[in-house]
Amino acid sequence: MKTTENAVRDRKGFARLTLVIVLIFAVMGASIWAVSKKTSDDMADAAILNLNENLNLMESTVEAIQDSEAQFQRLLATELAAAGDPAAAVERLGKSDAAALISVVPQGADVGVSNDGAPFDPASLDFSGGGAIGGLPVSQAYVNAEGSWAYTVKCPIERDGVPIAELYTEYTFDAIDQSLPQGFYGQRAVLYLMDAATERFVLKPEGMGERDAGHVNLEDFYRANNITDPAILAMVEDGIANRENIMFAHKVKGTEALCYLWSIGDGTTYLVGYVPMEAIQREAQAVNVALVMVASITIAAFCLCVILYGFNRRKQARAQRAREEERALHAEQLAQALRAAEVANESKSAFLANMSHDIRTPMNAVLGFTTIIEKEADNPAKVRDCAGKIMASGRHLLDLINDVLDISKIESGKASLTLAEFDLGDSLAAAESIIAPMARDKGQTFCAEIRSVRHERLIGDETHLNQILLNLLSNAVKYTPEGGRIWLRFIGLPAHSNALEHLRIEVEDDGYGMTPEFLKTIFDSFTRAENSTTNKVQGTGLGMSITKSLVDLMGGTIEVESEVGKGSLFRVDLELRIPEEQAAGYFWERAGIKGMLVADASPAAHGAIAEFMEGTGVEVDGAASADAARKLVEARGSYDVVLVGVPWLNDAAVRAADDLRASAETPLLFMLEHTFDQDDDVVLPQGAAVLTKPFFPSMLKQKIETVRGVGTDEDDDLAQVLSGKHFLAAEDNFLNAGILTDLLEMEGATVEIVENGKLAVERFERCEPGEFDAILMDVQMPVMNGHAAAQAIRALARADAATIPIFAMTADAFVEDEKAALAAGMNAHVAKPLEIDELRRAVDRFVEKGRS
Repeated sequence: MKTTENAVRDRKGFARLTLVIVLIFAVMGASIWAVSKKTSDDMADAAILNLNENLNLMESTVEAIQDSEAQFQRLLATELAAAGDPAAAVERLGKSDAAALISVVPQGADVGVSNDGAPFDPASLDFSGGGAIGGLPVSQAYVNAEGSWAYTVKCPIERDGVPIAELYTEYTFDAIDQSLPQGFYGQRAVLYLMDAATERFVLKPEGMGERDAGHVNLEDFYRANNITDPAILAMVEDGIANRENIMFAHKVKGTEALCYLWSIGDGTTYLVGYVPMEAIQREAQAVNVALVMVASITIAAFCLCVILYGFNRRKQARAQRAREEERALHAEQLAQALRAAEVANESKSAFLANMSHDIRTPMNAVLGFTTIIEKEADNPAKVRDCAGKIMASGRHLLDLINDVLDISKIESGKASLTLAEFDLGDSLAAAESIIAPMARDKGQTFCAEIRSVRHERLIGDETHLNQILLNLLSNAVKYTPEGGRIWLRFIGLPAHSNALEHLRIEVEDDGYGMTPEFLKTIFDSFTRAENSTTNKVQGTGLGMSITKSLVDLMGGTIEVESEVGKGSLFRVDLELRIPEEQAAGYFWERAGIKGMLVADASPAAHGAIAEFMEGTGVEVDGAASADAARKLVEARGSYDVVLVGVPWLNDAAVRAADDLRASAETPLLFMLEHTFDQDDDVVLPQGAAVLTKPFFPSMLKQKIETVRGVGTDEDDDLAQVLSGKHFLAAEDNFLNAGILTDLLEMEGATVEIVENGKLAVERFERCEPGEFDAILMDVQMPVMNGHAAAQAIRALARADAATIPIFAMTADAFVEDEKAALAAGMNAHVAKPLEIDELRRAVDRFVEKGRS
């Protein structure tokens, strides 16, 4: 009986347990179902919101590009209005990277002209849609002559408020493609760009799904995707007419999808496409699969079900994070594209504003001082002062122009290296000769230093190396206040090969310094530090960009360290080839120099000189004081060369140093930090000279030869090289011809001017042998250019036709221009504006030394 009761009780307990389990699963099932539905709905809503955000960002990107195009067109219209004849000006523009085609139609005319030289008929364009970009009328889309979809924006050209012409600029939709993301939703989304007026598809960005051949307009899109519902078609038609955003669900190729038509700007263009619901609700489907699995397990797997549910929740969180990260990535890509377009536009505008200011400033000085000269013609001192300031302003203008031309050439990939042997000491001397006076004018201290450089003579591009030095040093002078210090260091480092010299160039200053933010963009074009301290400094913002590009071209590296208020340090590392050299000791042995005394308070001076004299066979003794130097002289008897470092050169220092040598024939060299560290009336004894620190062995050798009378006074000879010469010059510009005549007459030379290359050939053909010492040839001239004239002269049947020196004298100043002149048969290239010293060197080399 009890057993039966127990059995009944057990059955009732089991039934109750079963009921509880069923109820638990029912509650769990209901809860899971509710959670599943809510999760699916939330994820679908989030996906749709994500799609909205992506479309809005793409809309902003396209609008930013089109606004930039409209701003460019307005700026171009302003420039053409100032050009006098806009039609002629647009013909001279040539091909433009900013637009596919630029055309001008004069006011009242039916036909205009394009920048490709072809006639332009605006009647072929349809502006009836009433669309606008940046406030300017835009045409319906069409296929241009290059086979690309394009549109044209129209802008009036006005002078003093009166329309004088219409500017038509053609842009292709391909430019927009570069700024759109490379696909989204795993590249399952489909995206087109549609012209609203014609409903034609003008662009399908890369990575945006497969494109059917029939997708050429909206009607084909409907047909390919079986969109035939009249209500949907009417909604789309009304939305496009009202320039609204449209989104609807539809089955595309058997799969549910979310279709969209997204308005851009004022509705002239639409983003059109679809995203499969499967791609949007991928995570929700995974949740539903997991819930089906939970519903199918038995009561024995209840605990496992809980674990799986928890695992599934974590999976959802990871999926949600992944989706959010993907959305953030897409948003960041679009935002970066938008920022890049805005930054490019702002940089262009800032560059134009800076150049306008920086060009007008020296031009104002030129015109102002010219006016003063006219009124003060009877005051020679005033005239000389104004002329010097005009010269400085002119050189500054030339520097601005050279910077713009240099960066244009570098960015176009046309810059190249000219490798040749050069002397590092010449580069140091050239930099010192320019920078030291600039620093002195601002009350700054300029210091140069040489450490562990093994070879002075190297193989490289000397011109580009000098440009790097001057860019870095001139910036240091500009951005260092009065009383500051500037350092230039040449440091030798271990090289990868014995055939190379690893040269480090350091330029340091204790000036204004730079912010960490500015350091990130210091090597970008058109970038200048802008604050209340540095705004007074003029420049294009191209110097550092040019320097970085030249260092890269030479295979080197450049680094910068800076702190606001403490200064900046630039480091340039280059590896330059070492040429085959003569034995280091040959000069010293030939000169009979075996002992050298270095008297300088700085131990570094002793060490530097002893280092570069190693291997020469010369014994170098150092003394840190006058007493120590005298003791060395007493102990040795005499030295063959005496070097004395003094902070300031005066008569007392000369007398004290003169006692250290045995006779006046012993070279006595005073080492100064700067050439101007001496009294104006100091008189050097026989056999003495000044040597500026730091110096290379070649400079020391040259000074020794000079004081011994071995060398010649080349500077004096060079100064007189033009005297008595008679030149034939081809120059078509009247002002340039007058300047050339006056400059040569001041040098004691005469010149006969002809107006073009043909006249130069005829005049030389008629001249007596030896009548002209050389021919100065402009390049760009009417009738016959300079290259053709040089070739014609070389081809004449005269004995002197092949030997008379011909110098190209032209404003074409690039390396390619110099090569073209030499290829035409000319001897040398002298760039305009004419530097008389450069002409002297050319005449000395090809006329004087050619005769000898």
